[in-house]
Amino acid sequence: MLIINGIIATMTTPNRLIERGAVLIRDGQIAALGETHALRAQFPGEPTLDVEGKLVLPGAVCAHTHFYGAFARGMAIPGEPPSNFIQVLQKLWWKLDRALDLEGVKYSALVCLVDAIKNGTTTLIDHHASPNAIEGALDAIAEAVEQAGVRAALCYEVTDRNGLDGARRGIEENLRFARRLRTTPSPLLGAAMGIHASFTVCDQTLEACVAGASELALPIHIHVAEDLADEEDSLERYQVPVVERLSRRGALGKRTLCAHCVHVNNYEMDALAESGAKVTHQPRSNMNNGVGVARVPDMLARGICVGLGNDGFSNDPFAEMKAADLLQKVTARDPCALGADKVVHMTYANNPTIARLFFPQLTGTLEVGAPADLVVLDYRPFTELNADNLPWHMAFGMHGGMVTHTFVHGKMLMADRHLLTLDEAAIAAKAREAADRAWRRVAEMA
Repeated sequence: MLIINGIIATMTTPNRLIERGAVLIRDGQIAALGETHALRAQFPGEPTLDVEGKLVLPGAVCAHTHFYGAFARGMAIPGEPPSNFIQVLQKLWWKLDRALDLEGVKYSALVCLVDAIKNGTTTLIDHHASPNAIEGALDAIAEAVEQAGVRAALCYEVTDRNGLDGARRGIEENLRFARRLRTTPSPLLGAAMGIHASFTVCDQTLEACVAGASELALPIHIHVAEDLADEEDSLERYQVPVVERLSRRGALGKRTLCAHCVHVNNYEMDALAESGAKVTHQPRSNMNNGVGVARVPDMLARGICVGLGNDGFSNDPFAEMKAADLLQKVTARDPCALGADKVVHMTYANNPTIARLFFPQLTGTLEVGAPADLVVLDYRPFTELNADNLPWHMAFGMHGGMVTHTFVHGKMLMADRHLLTLDEAAIAAKAREAADRAWRRVAEMA
C-alpha cells in the first residue's frame, strides 16, 4: 500500500517533515519514503490511501500499563476511602485483581486495545495480576493482543502477598509463556519476568525471579519506589534503599524496566544510570495516587533512558506527554523544567529503546526498513508546523481523538476511525458482564 499526500514526520535524528509525502508499505515494513509525485511514478500500480494533508507519525509505544485496570473505572471502593497509596492497593487494586477470572482478564485487555488503536498507541508493555486466575492468564491476554493486531510485551506480577505458593505460580506463568513464545514466536508478542515491587517480595522470591529471568534471558519488569513506603520497607527490612537491594540481588541491569522511580535518591539514580536500567514515568497515575513527582529531569541528565507509560490510564500518548511536561513545570515552579522537546524524545526515542527489549526490530521512526507501525492524524495546524516546533504542536495541539488510521506491522487496524480487527460494541458488552462479576466479588470481600 502507498500512503500519499501526507505530512510525514519521520521522528528520526534529525527529524524530517516531508510535505505532500508518501510512505510505501510492503511485507510489514516501510519500503520507500519520499514525495508523493516521485513514489507514485516509481510504483504506478500500487494501491493508494490518500490521507489528504493529514499528519503521518510513527505509532506510539506505551512503556508501562495495566490492562486489568480498565475494570476499575467508576468502581466504588467499599468502606472508608483510602488515605494513602498502600490503602489504595489494599482497598482497590488487590481486591480487583483477585476478582478477575480468565474471561475478565481477556476482556479487560480487549477494551484497552480498542482504546490503544483509537488513540494511536501501537505497542504496549503490560504488567498483569490475577491471583485467582494465574495459569493461562498471559495466554488470555495474548489472544486479545493478536486479535487486535497490536504489539504487546506481557508479564505476570510475582508477589508474596498471596503466599509463597502464589509467588511460585506467578514465576511459572511467566516462564511458561516465555517458553511458548520461543516455540511459536509472534512478531506481536514479547515476554518478561514481572515482579510487583520490592516491598511485596522476600529475598527468596526475588532471587527465584532473577534466576528464572536469567535462564530464559528475559527482561525484568518491576515497580520501583512508586511510593515512599517501598523505600521505607527496604530500609527497615534490608538496611538499603530499593535500588541497591535490587542491585545486590542481581535484579538490576540493562534488561530491567523500573516503573515509576518517584522516590529514588541521588545515589539510586546514579546506580540506575550505571546499570543501564530503563525507567518509565507515569505522571497521570502518580498525580491520581498522590505519591509524588519523579525527578525526571535529574534522571535524564544522568543519561538514564526514561520513557513514558500510562499505568492503566487511557492510551492517549498526547495526554500523557502533556501531563509529563506540565507536572514538572508546576512542581519546579519553572516553565523550562522539562519541555515538550524532551517529553517527545522520551516518547518517540526512549520508549522505542525500551520496547526493543522485546521487539528488536522496532525503531519508533518512519524510515526505509523500519516496521510499518504508523498512525495518521487529522491535525490541521493554524500556525507554522516544522521539524523544530513539532514537539510543541504534539504537546499542546494534538490528542488521540485526531487519529484516523492505525497500522501495525503493515496491517491497517483502523480506517477513518472505524476499527477493522475488533468489534467495539461486542467487546464493551462482554466486558460489562465480566466487570459486573468482578465488582460483585469485590463487594463480597468488604
